[in-house]
Amino acid sequence: MIEENRNSSGSSAFTHTNTTSAILITAYSVAFAGGGIGSITMSFVLVKMNTLSVTTTAIINLVIVHSLLLFTVPFRLHYYVKEKWVFKMTFCKVVSAMVHVHMYLTFLFYVITLVIRWLIFFQWKDKVEFYRKLHAIAASAAVWVFVMVFVVPVLCFEYGRSGSYNETICFKFHRELQQGSVKALNYAIIIAVACITCILLGLQIFILVKVSRRLSTSLWSHQEFWAQVKNLIFICVIIICFLPYHLFRAYYIQHMSDFDQLESYNEVFLSLTALSCLDLLFFVLSGSRLFKQKVVMLLSRLSCC
Repeated sequence: MIEENRNSSGSSAFTHTNTTSAILITAYSVAFAGGGIGSITMSFVLVKMNTLSVTTTAIINLVIVHSLLLFTVPFRLHYYVKEKWVFKMTFCKVVSAMVHVHMYLTFLFYVITLVIRWLIFFQWKDKVEFYRKLHAIAASAAVWVFVMVFVVPVLCFEYGRSGSYNETICFKFHRELQQGSVKALNYAIIIAVACITCILLGLQIFILVKVSRRLSTSLWSHQEFWAQVKNLIFICVIIICFLPYHLFRAYYIQHMSDFDQLESYNEVFLSLTALSCLDLLFFVLSGSRLFKQKVVMLLSRLSCC
């Protein structure tokens, strides 16, 4: 799904209200700052981790995909502040495509990480590792080659061909949604993301209940519980950042021509997906001994009240 704002053929003006622009600038600024700190911090943590682990490989790819999105964020901020796109339209399509590539690759790496962690939790696997570092590199390369060869060219060159677009207005490729095949693809993705999210949440709740019953007396001080908290972080990111966009997307496709501001709302929901870059920062904090101690102290004080 490519980002779109409805744009009539004669439109040549920036269409976001001051409130919408402020929300977009805030969301992408927070994503840029927090995501940058999280990616840098996680890079140092990864040095100490087992590079043969499939989970570690997924996290490394997560750092890469976050970094690629963060590289495009300043250009978005420049557009929202100046209210004019001063770069080439081809680059506009690249920046527009990157937020969607980031969203679905992040979702994929989340699912891979969660499935592997659950396999280990249920003791179906003692550990899930590649035999050699070359295998890990090859697996990562296969994913990125597929994205660069098949996904990015389609998003960058096929979208925006259904009409003429103003060179100073970016992220407005809505006409593609008028095609039946594009609508069908969007609905299929929406249903898939919603169903997978429900399954992930259900399994994680089941695991947390099982762990809490087994470790009832020493729950907050046990490493296994905090491992499940890290899993919950990924699922919370999906629910908070990805799911609202997809649910609104279903409404937007049906009513995109009803009123002008609907396109701005769609872009606001899309900006929420960029906040998933904060996941690595929360992931690092959840593994911090100081953070755990503060949480335990806070909970003990609340229990005494």
